[in-house]
Amino acid sequence: MSIFEVIMLLCFGAAWPFSIYKSYKSKSTAGKSLVFLVILLTGYVAGILHKAFYSYDQVIYLYILNFCMVSVDTLLYIRNLKQETNTINQ
Repeated sequence: MSIFEVIMLLCFGAAWPFSIYKSYKSKSTAGKSLVFLVILLTGYVAGILHKAFYSYDQVIYLYILNFCMVSVDTLLYIRNLKQETNTINQ
């Protein structure tokens, strides 16, 4: 386990609740990118798999927590996109 890895994951993790809150309240996809969110999810999956198979330590839980938060933000993005599409089509 590296203290720098922990700090990086904590810093990234600290930003996601604000992003989730913004997505939930604004009901807008403005300023978001589904491609970016999917790339982040892929990166977190890679980190989780690396920790699980090659370097297991407690940091895996930070990867899992961040993955969950990005997943929530991704689901909110999809919900908001559907709402925007329905509004445009009406």
